Amino acid sequence: MNPDAYYWNQHYLEGNTGWDLGGPSPPIQEYFDQIEDKTVSILFPGAGIAHDALALFEKEFFNVFILDFAPEPLNRIKDTHPDFPEDHLLYEDFFSHRGSYDFVVEQTLFCAVDPSLREKYAKTAASLLGSSGKLVGVLFNRDFEGGPPFGGSASEYATYFAPHFRSVEMYDCYNSIEPRQGSELFIRMSP
Repeated sequence: MNPDAYYWNQHYLEGNTGWDLGGPSPPIQEYFDQIEDKTVSILFPGAGIAHDALALFEKEFFNVFILDFAPEPLNRIKDTHPDFPEDHLLYEDFFSHRGSYDFVVEQTLFCAVDPSLREKYAKTAASLLGSSGKLVGVLFNRDFEGGPPFGGSASEYATYFAPHFRSVEMYDCYNSIEPRQGSELFIRMSP
């Protein structure tokens, strides 16, 4: 199964968004709380309502870009956050997006795409990062029946990322939200 833009857009229209935390992810926010340079460029691909991106924007990280190929979440951001720059809302497919960023942030995209696209995801993420850029965020460290979401493990994920990143680090999250405790990895990778 490879869900398309229509599939995801329907989930938003029907209110079927069980993956949405309703706010920022603590591991991602804690990571960016350490970043002093607020001019860095940050891409949130497959971001949906993009709570993490909007929280960073409110902390004056003004080079935040939100990418999704489903229009409904981007339209909601326009309605609820009229101060967020419209040209930073990218209505595109991650796999065809071009650009260069200091950070690409993984929150829910990797677990949403069919596992057959995971190596392509890793290659695309690496291509969007400058030489000192980083892929950071969270991945599930568990399996699911069916999908999406599609789960996995650190050893499996390393097979996709190692060919495209010189540094691949994954750690058990100690600060996940309660329903995800013990089932998330924090990732930090450099191309």
